Amino acid sequence: MTGRQVQAIVVGASAGGLRALHVLLRGLDRALPVPMVIVSHTGSSDMGVFCELLAHYSCLPVEEARERARPRAGVVHVAPSGYHLLIERSGRFALSIDAKVGFSRPSIDVLFESAAETWGSGLIAVVLTGANHDGAAGLLRVRRRGGIAVVQDPATAEAAAMPEAALALAGADHCLPLEAIAPLLNRMCLA
Repeated sequence: MTGRQVQAIVVGASAGGLRALHVLLRGLDRALPVPMVIVSHTGSSDMGVFCELLAHYSCLPVEEARERARPRAGVVHVAPSGYHLLIERSGRFALSIDAKVGFSRPSIDVLFESAAETWGSGLIAVVLTGANHDGAAGLLRVRRRGGIAVVQDPATAEAAAMPEAALALAGADHCLPLEAIAPLLNRMCLA
């Protein structure tokens, strides 16, 4: 996948996710030419503070995703607490208060599945640390639509259950230690 083919990156994280996201974001190139969209099970209702924590480690702007807004290249968009974040066919964000999926709202699967339908082979999906199985079904959809699946090596995850579930159900194009994921994304998007 060359830089012109990549349209977006979606990322899912749960238990241990704040540290993992710090490592990921601080390794990204400031010239990243695509949007990054994150669902993290933070347990916090104050996403402004969470976005500030992420922005401290990122050379890219970090902002909460807003209903009907378009994901912007070079910006990290974070799902708001208590809402599923979807990517509509038009490429705009949609927020939903539908039932929790796998005990989670926002759900990584919901984001990944809708992003796969919108961006298809232009999508890179990343599953990071977590103590549940959210993201596994979504990653499978991404792969079936021709997107690239990246999974954190469970041995480097604070909570291995989520990357293990993703690998078991969907497999991965790349299974890497946490520190190697940002350099891979940079190469794939800036090639």
